[in-house]
Parts: sequence; C-alpha cells; structure tokens
Amino acid sequence: MPTVAPLDLEGHCIATAFIGGVPYFALADGVVHRLDHGHKWTELHDGLLCATFDTAQRRLITGGEDGKVCALGANAETEALAEIGRKWVTAVAIGPQGAIAFATGKIAHVRFGDGKIKEFAHPRSVEGLAFAPKGMRFGVARYNGATLHFPATEGKPLELEWAGAHTGITFSPDGNFVVTTMQENALHGWKLADGKHMRMSGYPMKVKSLSWSAKGRWLASSGSPAAIVWPFQAKDGPMGKAPLELGTRGNAAVTCVSCHPSEEIVAIGYNDGMVLAVRFSDQKEVLLRRPGKGAITAMAWDEEERRIAFGCEAGDCGVIDLTG
Repeated sequence: MPTVAPLDLEGHCIATAFIGGVPYFALADGVVHRLDHGHKWTELHDGLLCATFDTAQRRLITGGEDGKVCALGANAETEALAEIGRKWVTAVAIGPQGAIAFATGKIAHVRFGDGKIKEFAHPRSVEGLAFAPKGMRFGVARYNGATLHFPATEGKPLELEWAGAHTGITFSPDGNFVVTTMQENALHGWKLADGKHMRMSGYPMKVKSLSWSAKGRWLASSGSPAAIVWPFQAKDGPMGKAPLELGTRGNAAVTCVSCHPSEEIVAIGYNDGMVLAVRFSDQKEVLLRRPGKGAITAMAWDEEERRIAFGCEAGDCGVIDLTG
C-alpha cells in the first residue's frame, strides 16, 4: 500500500518537482518549499504565476508578478534569469541548449543559453508557451490559434488558426502534432505535416492539465470525471478515434494528470484531493491518496519512478511513496 508523507502549507500550489531527489513545492505567494532533511523554504517572488521543471539542468524555472524569471536548483541555489520591470510573467517554457521562453502581456521572450534575450510581439496576449522536442522552435498559444517561431532565425512564423481563445500549448514528443487547451471546454490540435485539424471536444469543464505518456503514444487530460486519454499512435493522431476514459468518478472531477516516466500509467488528481494511478492497458486502478482539503493542482514523479510529489489549491501537499 502506498504511503503519504504530508506537508501542510497555506496557499495554492502551482508546481512540484524533484530536484536531486528532493521534492519542491512552488506556491502562489512566491515561496518554494522543499522537504530536504526537514521543511525548508526559499522566498523567490513577490507572487508566483507560473513554473516549470527543467529536466536537463535539474532546476525549477519560475515567473512572477514582480517581472522576474528565476531558476531554483539543488540545495536551493537561485539565479535571476531575467527582470522585465513591472510586468507579470504569465508563462514559462524550457527549450534546448539552455534556452527558456517566457511571456509578458503580448510579448513572448526567448532567453538563449548565452543570456541574450529576443522578443516576439503578438497582436493579442501570449497565453501559453512550449518548445518543440527537436530543434530551436517554440509555440505560442493565443487568441484564434497558435504561432510557431524559429527564434534563432529571422524566418516567418507559422500561423495555426482556429477560432476561440487558446490558453495553453504542447508539442507531441515526436514533434508531429501541436495541441492547445481552449477557453471553451475543448482541446484543439494540428498535424504539422499537412495542417490537418484535430477537434477534441465534449469536456464538461475547461482542460487545465495535460501530460504525454512515456513514448508519446497517448495524451492524458483533465476536465472531466475521468482522465480523458487521446491516442496518438496513428499518423493522423486521434482523428476518428475515441479516447480512453480512466479513473472515472461520478461525483468528482479530474484536475491534474501526470504520466509515469517510462510506463503507460497515469497519476490522476481530483478536485477533492484524491489521487489514483491507472494503467492504460487494462484500466487497473490503485488508490494513492484519499481525499483531502482541496483540488490537486500539481504532480511530479521522481527519477526513480517510485515517488510522486503533489500539491493542492488549498495548500495541503506531500509525497506519495509507491513502495509503501
């Protein structure tokens, strides 16, 4: 039976990560907590808006209401990567060769590994950012679609149009597809080879969490009483195919999904704080955490694939040890 080591904090947990085997919890007040031979913390921002984990350099990249982009590494080493003045940094993404992207208003910024920063202006606000898995290319989620840039060149960006407000963006691990979350209860996708559209609708709520399976064969999503898992094995992705519905609970909603690093298993967090692990092949479920105070908003697996860090909107966080 999995065991849970709780960490009761106050405030909305935006992101979790394991750095050097230590679980980190980034909260909306700008403080990052960690369980490293006791409870320790680092005040990083005056209000935290976004955070993502840099697996290559093993650091947490954060953006705040104070206009700063910071990196927090092992032993809580901090580095200020950018300061944009009195502007909110609303999205961050990790790229190749030490590059990061971050958003302020209508501008997407790319900071290259050498510290140089390049700006990409858009007609409307930049809502989400993601780098392609290969090459120096990044995508912007925006109103009425997505824009793909090649920041190292002066080439014309690729515009992917679809009516509506697009709030987040992800590339498939093979780089063949781009998928966005939308303000309406739907996902939208494009096959990059020919621009074909993929409509993934029918959600009762907004989709706020996406996670690709280990080999990119599946895309798990929140926004329903089950984790909706779309198949991406075929050359046209999920077009014409029904998704898996994993971990269905009639009286709850999925708020966070996190796929296992190497197996086709997904950790599913719900709006009542429960966490399940479900296998894709036979839909076998394992209860990892009983309901808590609030919705699960962040989850991360450790490198050894035996622990999951989780955070909630009410501040109750912790670590699930799958080995008991």
